[in-house]
Amino acid sequence: MNLNYKFFFDTSNFEHNSLFENIVNIFEVFDNLKKYFNKFSYKKKVLNNLVFIENPSLISIGKNTLIEPGAYIKGPCIIGDNCEIRHSAYIRGNVIVGNNCIIGHSTEIKNSIFLNNTSAAHFAYIGDSIIGNNVNIGAGVKLANSRLDKKNIKIRENSISLFDTKRNKLGSIIGDNTQIGCNSVLNPGTLIEKDAIIYGSINVSGYIPKKSIVKSQTKNLVRSYKIKGLKNDFFKTAKD
Repeated sequence: MNLNYKFFFDTSNFEHNSLFENIVNIFEVFDNLKKYFNKFSYKKKVLNNLVFIENPSLISIGKNTLIEPGAYIKGPCIIGDNCEIRHSAYIRGNVIVGNNCIIGHSTEIKNSIFLNNTSAAHFAYIGDSIIGNNVNIGAGVKLANSRLDKKNIKIRENSISLFDTKRNKLGSIIGDNTQIGCNSVLNPGTLIEKDAIIYGSINVSGYIPKKSIVKSQTKNLVRSYKIKGLKNDFFKTAKD
């Protein structure tokens, strides 16, 4: 398993590539975001009155970028050149979007980075994630960022826990040129190297090597568990 960002991204043409300097593993990029936003020189742009803006002094929008009416953008947020932020897109802050990207209708993004030429055009959720160059995120794809038990997220390879990220919020790292099919769910801490293909309507976890094709889950794990404080009849079946 590789945690160096170079196994996932080519940052040579990414305006914000200094974020990736002097880091040991890819997750440390998130630790650099606050400092980067504080030092950034924001480019002001007059927007349509029907665009909802929060913290406008912390929002930068590049040349020839279209922001459609009904979009909601919360700063800090940096959006590159030649992008489309479509109607009902929701950018919740701490977001960097590279050049030539699409954030589409009913797509929600928070605390995430898009490199260049990447699209999340329809009904996606992207939280605490980094998306590489030339990635297509299909309609309805969800990048989950929190475990149900709220514990730290661990990176798994072949169902074995290998690396504790020490974070309880982490979505996915998606490498350059990867394609994610419609309605798939990527569980917290999913890492996908470059040039992968993820089929639609599947659940994906763990570490996916480069040039992989993921078609389906291999097995379902069913086990009983107890939650402190819940009554015994909490999980009654429908016929009961």
